[in-house]
Amino acid sequence: MATDTPVATMKGSVLGVILHDVCDEIRLEQLRDILGARRVEPSFKHATPDYVRFENPPVVERLEAVVLASGEKLIPQIKYYDYGVISVLFELGFEADWETLVQLAARWVPSLELERQAQQIIRGRLDRIAPALVHLYREWLSEDYYVFTLSGVPGQPPGSELLTQHGPQIAQILRGELTPLGRGENDDVLQASLSYYPNDLVVIGWNAALVYDTPAGAETSVQILEYVNSQLLEFRHYDELLTRELAGVYTSLKHRAGFWRRWQMRGEASRLNSVTVEVTELVERSDNAIKFVSDMFSARLYRLAAAKVGVPEYKNLVKEKLRTAEGLYRFLVDEFHQSRGFILELMVVIILIIELVYLFRGRY
Repeated sequence: MATDTPVATMKGSVLGVILHDVCDEIRLEQLRDILGARRVEPSFKHATPDYVRFENPPVVERLEAVVLASGEKLIPQIKYYDYGVISVLFELGFEADWETLVQLAARWVPSLELERQAQQIIRGRLDRIAPALVHLYREWLSEDYYVFTLSGVPGQPPGSELLTQHGPQIAQILRGELTPLGRGENDDVLQASLSYYPNDLVVIGWNAALVYDTPAGAETSVQILEYVNSQLLEFRHYDELLTRELAGVYTSLKHRAGFWRRWQMRGEASRLNSVTVEVTELVERSDNAIKFVSDMFSARLYRLAAAKVGVPEYKNLVKEKLRTAEGLYRFLVDEFHQSRGFILELMVVIILIIELVYLFRGRY
């Protein structure tokens, strides 16, 4: 009698990282006092100097477990970044074969239920953490990202072998698809991969990533992927902010005509310059939040992930709009100076006319 061959299962976890941009700034020292929470420093592949770190490490808080509609029990972890982003991370451990993992990914990438849970968790914390928040937004931008970590693969094959033998399934997992992808799409997904040791692998998609590594090594990659998505969220916010400000100035210019329009340019210029300076400062703070001075693998992973999710594109959009805002500011200032110069010249002419009137009256 034939017996079924047992299917080899892998051990790992799937992490849903849901991020919201909620305010201009979070005062982390004040937040630590409120929560009694700890700060988190990045871990790296190998020993690195102390100056390879967050400029201002995020505050970490763990909450009570939540239960999904499927009955799955998750323990959320929250990270608070000083530039106003709050990240909620959900983790679910699994033991699965490749087919089961593909099905799991199709449920999680993306997960509307996780997104709702994350927003409820953040809103439930607002009253308590409000004193540490600077300028809370009415509407929040959000990003979601999913990371599948594999730490227990039968036989512990090299990362290159895993990519060769199971590339199609990895591509499906990162796209959240139950149906196998075409060859071109497979190649597009799998080209964004790298390894540090023979037995590890990171494959990065625009909405999900697969990390084959030890639990400690995977933690490094998860932190960097989370940070990259927080950057993307910030640059999206700056892009929208500058778009609104520039549109407001253009509308103002269109509806103000004549001399008085020029005279009112000073207020417009001052407001635009304030926004430009604020955004420039926030961009620099977000861009320099973490340093990868000596850990070359982390630096490479950061650059690859940033390129894949679109951080450079949004950064370039923001920089281009900053240049536009600076040019528009100079135009507004020039217009105001021309208006002020005209008024001064007009006042001089009026004074001369008055003096001439009095002079001729005195003669006659």
